[in-house]
Amino acid sequence: MNFSRGLAIICSLISIPYFSSAEWNQWRGPDRTGEIHSDAVWPKSLKSEHLNESWKADLEEGYASPVSDGEFVFTVATKDKAYEVVKAFDLKSGALVWEKTWEGSIKVPFFAAKNGSWVRSTPVVKEGALYVGGMRDVLVKMDAKTGDEIWRVDFTEREGTEVPSFGQVCSPLVDGGFVYVQAGLAVTKLNASTGESIWRSMIDERAMFGSAFSSPILATIAGKRQLLVQARLALAGLDPETGKELWTIPVKAFRGMNILTPTVVGEDQIFTASYGGGAFLFKVSSGADEKFSVAQEWNNEAAEGYMGSPSIVGDHVYLHGRDKKFHCLEISSGKVLWSSEEEFGEYWSMISKGSEIIALDQRGELILFEADPGAFKITDRRRVSDKAESTWSHVGLQGDKILVRSLKKISVWEWK
Repeated sequence: MNFSRGLAIICSLISIPYFSSAEWNQWRGPDRTGEIHSDAVWPKSLKSEHLNESWKADLEEGYASPVSDGEFVFTVATKDKAYEVVKAFDLKSGALVWEKTWEGSIKVPFFAAKNGSWVRSTPVVKEGALYVGGMRDVLVKMDAKTGDEIWRVDFTEREGTEVPSFGQVCSPLVDGGFVYVQAGLAVTKLNASTGESIWRSMIDERAMFGSAFSSPILATIAGKRQLLVQARLALAGLDPETGKELWTIPVKAFRGMNILTPTVVGEDQIFTASYGGGAFLFKVSSGADEKFSVAQEWNNEAAEGYMGSPSIVGDHVYLHGRDKKFHCLEISSGKVLWSSEEEFGEYWSMISKGSEIIALDQRGELILFEADPGAFKITDRRRVSDKAESTWSHVGLQGDKILVRSLKKISVWEWK
């Protein structure tokens, strides 16, 4: 038995919470799945004896989720509708460590105005560097300790493309010395040290429909490691080395509103859900000479997604829907086993550990529940932002600290 697992068991036996030190360093956590793979024992309550606010700070407007390297918490926002500002706070004390600002803003189309014209892309911090995506299709690499700029790529200048109509939404992915991002109206691989472009794929130079709402993940599907990409109109698997499309399949959505991060199920299946298309399960198969094919297993048109990526627990999908209700779907059939009677906000972000799930509702409420295909039962719930402060940013979990970003504030809550 390793020390970490042994300590977790001891803490569980004497009712002391134990937390791992896994870093919440990027979009949806360490492996971009919204899952925590640790021996952490979560308390069963959100009441003040178990959860307290450690600190909070005022921010400019933004939807970018907070990330942490275990020492700092990083945020990105839009200031005065003209600038983008990046801030680093001390994780424990909340003290502002550094702040950097540059020009960068756009005005989104009128029909999306209710969601604001502020920054959306969540940064990633890895190996001492912070990678920040700006609304004007700019990617900046910074020193995480000081905020000093290391390199900057303006995709509109490099590729001769238009600024995406909704801004850069995709959250960059860093892996193996490279950066993968849906920017420049394509999927691009960059050298993480220099910012040099390695390849571009899935090029769609329409500013309205070529800009992605989703963010890619790396996963092994049908025996091969692939970059899974949800574009506005299609889902695809790319070869990370070459950018070659291994397979692709259309995904129905109103105005290309494919927003969810692709979710891997087992060894060869992928789940997603869209506004106007419903919920989908696809299966990827491999043949000779690494030739792949993809087929739709099912499509439940009634179970529409919106912006919240799901949690997969066992043989079931737990999904916050466009109808503002929470749903449990059976993976094998696509059947909805239950839907919550209560309507929540327009968005949920979720973190799961085994069958336990923490959700942050867009209206500022933290919800703790057990994933159960038999029924939806909330264990506890608690407001963690002012009623006027919406929480569209993904909730984060760094050790024993919950990271909450509302529209104009950041707060860190400690789970005792």
